[in-house]
Amino acid sequence: MAIGWLLFAFLFTLLLVRGAIGYAHRRGMLDQPGQRRSHTMPTPRGGGIGIVLAMLVCLPGIWWSLPATWPASVIVGLLAALTVVALAGWWDDHRSLPVLPRLAMQLLAVFGFSATMLATGLSFWWLPLLLAGGVWSINLHNFMDGIDGLLAQQVIFVACGLTWLAWITAQPMLALAAASLAAATLGFWCYNWPPARIFMGDVGSGSVGLLIFAFSAMLWRIEHALLWPALLLSSAFVTDASMTLFTRMWRGRRWYTAHREHLYQWLVRRGGTHAGADVTYLSWNLLIATPLTWLACSHPQLALPITMMAYLAAAVLWLSLKRRCLRRPPFKVRHVVA
Repeated sequence: MAIGWLLFAFLFTLLLVRGAIGYAHRRGMLDQPGQRRSHTMPTPRGGGIGIVLAMLVCLPGIWWSLPATWPASVIVGLLAALTVVALAGWWDDHRSLPVLPRLAMQLLAVFGFSATMLATGLSFWWLPLLLAGGVWSINLHNFMDGIDGLLAQQVIFVACGLTWLAWITAQPMLALAAASLAAATLGFWCYNWPPARIFMGDVGSGSVGLLIFAFSAMLWRIEHALLWPALLLSSAFVTDASMTLFTRMWRGRRWYTAHREHLYQWLVRRGGTHAGADVTYLSWNLLIATPLTWLACSHPQLALPITMMAYLAAAVLWLSLKRRCLRRPPFKVRHVVA
């Protein structure tokens, strides 16, 4: 049954993304090259709709197929939140949605899901933390969707890690839901690896950010110590997005506007390929985040200091690579693998 759901998520997304390419061309949903973009060819966007629709089918199906370890209200709340975030992103992919309405829809979605989590016995005082974490995750993954294959690669990695965390804590439903997200994203990645045939778009980036937050929050609800391994899995993206945001705010720039100042964008701007930048982040995930996640799980009493040290190391590495990029002379952006 588990293999069946994973195959369905993969193949369903694969077919939908293929259709989304034609739809984007017909509707003129093309990201044009520009000063604030890292690609050189007009590329369709909105392919993340395949991941969204696959998860809207898989989540209730998995809940129905496996022993109910979560109340139906939590699943309904997650489905509703996913729908709202996806609609906001789909709207923005077709025509620009102003920041405030988009933020309001994100807050509404996260609040709805968080309310169902509070109904499981959590204190009301956790609500501000859940709201902040959910909205940040949605926007963080949107910020980091700027070059071919990077976001899809990260989602696959984090979702596989969350699958393992859920499995070792005897949560088969949550494990299969996270694995389905990985399978669906793999179906999208087949069209998004460099050179990308389609981009995820806001409909996909915001939605996967919500799902990663939701699955992490559900693990945290089971065992609070699981928050630290979950944060370790996302350390590459959290560090890059946070350091870039703080830097722009410190320099007095309009931090909420489009830009090309993330580390992955500088790696490409200074002569690297999209595939090369992807490998840089994958190397951190496999060589640093993976063993530290295992260590934090096997030694819960050390999970917090391990997480703090990992993020400190990531920040130092971010600064080092950023300075190296700034010292290099600029090169023309290359869209394809050399």
